Amino acid sequence: MGLGHRADEACAVLADLLGPQGDLDRGRAPVWRSDISDDHTPVEYSVAFEEDGSHTLRLLVEAGAAEPGRRANLDAAEAALDRLATRYPLALDKLDAVRGLFLPEDPQGLFAMWFSLVLRRSGPPMVKVYLNPQVRGAAQAERLVGAGLDRLGFAGSMDWVRAHTPRQGGGLDRFSFFALDLEDTPAARVKLYQSHHGATAADARFAAGGTAAADPHRLTRFATDLGGDGPFRGRPLVSSHTFLASDAARPRGYSLYVPIRDYVPDDGVALVRTRAALARCGVDTAALDRAVEAVATRPLVDGVGLIAHVSLRMGPPRPGVTVYLSAEAHGVAPPVRGTAAGAA
Repeated sequence: MGLGHRADEACAVLADLLGPQGDLDRGRAPVWRSDISDDHTPVEYSVAFEEDGSHTLRLLVEAGAAEPGRRANLDAAEAALDRLATRYPLALDKLDAVRGLFLPEDPQGLFAMWFSLVLRRSGPPMVKVYLNPQVRGAAQAERLVGAGLDRLGFAGSMDWVRAHTPRQGGGLDRFSFFALDLEDTPAARVKLYQSHHGATAADARFAAGGTAAADPHRLTRFATDLGGDGPFRGRPLVSSHTFLASDAARPRGYSLYVPIRDYVPDDGVALVRTRAALARCGVDTAALDRAVEAVATRPLVDGVGLIAHVSLRMGPPRPGVTVYLSAEAHGVAPPVRGTAAGAA
């Protein structure tokens, strides 16, 4: 990705965040079933292709404890955040404002806090934290999200979110992440993610409908070209709304994440579809090929899931396309053959 001069720094930070998990041999069963990836590797790569032709590399990481568990991993994550704050100039005011909501003494769910590091050609990485709306149980997720948005200055925005939830009350649209950029800039985001189980592209259009930057035609074609016509009965479509500090109750940006790995027979097909989606957005597909080649340790047709998600980002601050790549350190999912392969 043209970021080789940042490699030593990135590896050092990654090793620090992973903790004892970083010492495990490839192929060994994971000691903690991280939900970051299908094989429970606690790190995922993604390349964000921007509309201006640039691209950045992101690492999504779950910090691990020597004896992992929900509380132990949260303790490890908070200690890792303290170390990151001594290395880089992080803005922790937003996290501090919602810490009492999302970081309880007895965390529930699949995780409590994950880290994202975005590596750019110059300057420190941009650090983002993902918090779990279901950390106090699924029944408390909407209350936590509403309270979090209120505390961060977006009073009344929960009414907007409810109005643009495709299937209210059915349990099919679930809050999955509440994410914060830890930087003090006008582009610092608060992002709210929902997983849309059994959804169609029309449901995603409904979720995006109140966002001025969302293009319904592009959104529909992106979803269907990557994953089919739906409904998406495997892994769900995921949407996110971007709130910026300059706004009140309405989000400025919208992103749709297609879990392509569940709707293709193998990664060879996934790469062909992803190339085509990027080309339609005017993105350099050669950079995608280099990224896949750097991560792949097998022929693409021999498995599925190396290309996990592809997302379309619309609106400020950074419109473009992002491709999410799995490390596959603990295992490779076999290809899917037969008439059902890749069916949405």
